[in-house]
Amino acid sequence: MSFKAYLDNIEAKTGKSAQDFRLLAAKKGYTENGKLRAGVKAGEIVAWLKEDFELGHGHAMAIFALLKGSKNAEGK
Repeated sequence: MSFKAYLDNIEAKTGKSAQDFRLLAAKKGYTENGKLRAGVKAGEIVAWLKEDFELGHGHAMAIFALLKGSKNAEGK
């Protein structure tokens, strides 16, 4: 499955776009100025997404990759 397909599936399940998750992460203090804050670990993000949005591990890790900046919403 492509990264974009992961994001499409996440949006279908949660109603939230990649940009929505960026904004939510900023509100929760996980990111600052569009970048993941130092010391924020994947486990924190995964736990948040599993609890609040019932995402599976793989989909939560896709959002972590998005927040980390290793992938963008187009999967690049």
